[in-house]
Amino acid sequence: MCGVHSSPPFNAPAARRLRAALGMAPGHVAYGLRAQYGLVVAPETVMAWERGEISPSSAELTALAGVLWCSPGELLAEPVTLREHRMARGLAADELARRIGLETSSYQKMEDTGRWRGNERQSAALATVLGLTLAQFVTATGKHEELAELLRSAVTTRWQAYVKPLGKLLPIPKQHLERVLDQLHGEYQSRMVATLSWGGGQGEAGSGDAGRDFLTGIVDRFWRLAGGAA
Repeated sequence: MCGVHSSPPFNAPAARRLRAALGMAPGHVAYGLRAQYGLVVAPETVMAWERGEISPSSAELTALAGVLWCSPGELLAEPVTLREHRMARGLAADELARRIGLETSSYQKMEDTGRWRGNERQSAALATVLGLTLAQFVTATGKHEELAELLRSAVTTRWQAYVKPLGKLLPIPKQHLERVLDQLHGEYQSRMVATLSWGGGQGEAGSGDAGRDFLTGIVDRFWRLAGGAA
């Protein structure tokens, strides 16, 4: 994951389109950045942003959004990390931390490392404030591999034992999670039984292939069953 000082995923075509819609030249943008926000940016730099050669810093992007009369999110490509989702919502780190019940320093450390360590209530608040789907939440918090491992264990053993650890990982109601795990477990077991009954002597090898295929796509199947929304 990128640290807090790296550049956000800048949407260069959007910046160029928004400037043109306002009838502004790159020089006008540069002037606005200096006059309104105290940022000394050359017109050539604005043009380089719009060509995708370089990206504005966090402060420059926020100021550019102000000059172009748009939200920071309109100048970002599809957000992936926590920081990118926060910037897309136009939130400062301290504001987001306050709204989800964390100290700013604690939240900032999680954002910098890309490893979310909030509790269940804070996770639910994070997903709500940033408008994250379940899939976006897992990717942004760096928990994709952990989720995949828990799901693989749940469908191959007793799924009931994994409701609690998965509930801590995901902002999803317990009853909904139980239904999804029960269905996944049933699908996996049915596939294994069906494959064993097909091939006679080939059954054992066939079931192994079927099981591996199912487990490889377990996270995608989970998203479809869970509805994808946090």
